[in-house]
Amino acid sequence: MYKKLLVGLVLLSMFTLLLAACGIEKPASIDAGGPSVKMGTNAFLQASITVPKGKTLTLIDSAAAPHIIQNGSWVNGTAKTTTESGAPTLNMSFSGSDTQATPPFTTAGTFHIYCTIHSGMNLTVIVQ
Repeated sequence: MYKKLLVGLVLLSMFTLLLAACGIEKPASIDAGGPSVKMGTNAFLQASITVPKGKTLTLIDSAAAPHIIQNGSWVNGTAKTTTESGAPTLNMSFSGSDTQATPPFTTAGTFHIYCTIHSGMNLTVIVQ
């Protein structure tokens, strides 16, 4: 009887350890003291932002509006998705009233991001 109880406890311990290990996830880092940009219902609340090289950019959805942020820009009413050398690849979904940080901008330069949902919603990111 003790043997079955011991085997049961060992199996339960292994299962608990496996379940806990699968649940470990590194949370997205949001640097509250770093550069940030607020998004309104259908626009970034500023046209450009300067980000120190190696830092992330925090995007704050201050409205109850969804946004999908990607690399590129709106040009004359047409969405132009681009891949800019040195820019982190963005594909960020916001459901409204939430905040996320981009991957770090590791290369100096000028990069463009936009909301695929809202025509004209562009942001220029200057990395120094």
